[in-house]
Amino acid sequence: MKTRFLTLLILCTCITNCFAQEKFNKYFETKTLRVDFALSGNSDFQTAAIEQMREEPTWGGPVKNLIDKFGYGGYYVNIYDKESNELIYSRGFNTLFEEWLSTDQAKEETQAWTNAVTVPFPKQKIVFELTARDKKDMQFHTLLKQTIDPQSIFIDRGELKKNHVFSILNSGNSTEKVDLVFVAEGYTAAEQDKFKADAQRFAKSLFSIPPYDQCKDQFNVWGVGVVSEESGTDSSGKGIYKNTALNSGYYTFGLDRYLTTPDIRSIRNAIWNVPCDAIFVLVNAQTYGGGGMYNFYAIGTADNERTLHVFVHEFGHSFAGLADEYFSSEVAYNDFYNLEYEPWEPNITTLKEFDKKWKDLLPANTPVPTPLTDQYKDKTGVFEGGGYISKGIYRPADHCMMRDYAPFCPACSRAILRMINYFCDKEY
Repeated sequence: MKTRFLTLLILCTCITNCFAQEKFNKYFETKTLRVDFALSGNSDFQTAAIEQMREEPTWGGPVKNLIDKFGYGGYYVNIYDKESNELIYSRGFNTLFEEWLSTDQAKEETQAWTNAVTVPFPKQKIVFELTARDKKDMQFHTLLKQTIDPQSIFIDRGELKKNHVFSILNSGNSTEKVDLVFVAEGYTAAEQDKFKADAQRFAKSLFSIPPYDQCKDQFNVWGVGVVSEESGTDSSGKGIYKNTALNSGYYTFGLDRYLTTPDIRSIRNAIWNVPCDAIFVLVNAQTYGGGGMYNFYAIGTADNERTLHVFVHEFGHSFAGLADEYFSSEVAYNDFYNLEYEPWEPNITTLKEFDKKWKDLLPANTPVPTPLTDQYKDKTGVFEGGGYISKGIYRPADHCMMRDYAPFCPACSRAILRMINYFCDKEY
């Protein structure tokens, strides 16, 4: 009886997978539609408008997990078949502009920032919908909705500059693996060998850290050797400006350690011909710093003594949607979390909907919230402090990669494994 049940289960799984593959083949080609769009506004409002669209030659994302069930991010892109109005693709993400909206500067200024999303290239007309999460109710509301014809003459189909692309790890078909792309920033033509060695060193480090150490065969890793005119990166607070390919710099929002680039278009132009699920911008600099936004990009420096830990921490943000678990460091955000609602990140909670978080990972008889005493401090719990806030938000562990570069806690590890399964077209 057990053998017959197992056979039936395998048969059902195969049928489901075949149906999902047929759905992709019905609606999409194995190419990418890149949509560059502007987000503009201030602390009171935001709007969106498409700037340009591009057809690009590869698709590295899932072909079965087309509908994103995570619910992560400050934005969602939804793709509907125009004729049937069926939802055929969705994906959540964050942007640097979203963070800027919560700064003091956004209370006094209105700005516009370029952003980009990639979706599988449609075979027929689609409705492209961009939604944004309102922190007042944590619901998604439509910012932009319009029809896109894949045959349109306004979709750019031209080739861009072909940077040097090299493989660091090849584990198989890109639609069944996580394609991690390291992109060079602040490396001159004479420093490309250094970039290659740095990218290989970072990849090796990632796969030495649990839970990634058990999942190396689920990744493809690429390097893209973008050449900069000057070495290094901007440090505007010190009056230092460098002519680099991706326009990165410290002092994002005035914080000396916050290293980012607002120039997502240059990043996307650099990797236009590479299968890509996750981006890490590797900056040729020594000073401590970095950043990461969910399903957007992560960034960090190559040569600081804490470089490799910063990489894994920031990649936790961009790849798995993990929140910062520290609560005492200086940040530029104001009221980044509404304590009246459950945050979407899988590793922090306001206890409003804790059943959906890591409650099932708690040892028996663990009190909620959990006191930080010798009895509980080395176990999974619900400890107060996280997400830049000392009161009202709780984290799963006293120490974790997302707080102080300790090993990932069980809640974060599970979130990472779920994301790996998503990109590998498995159940998640």
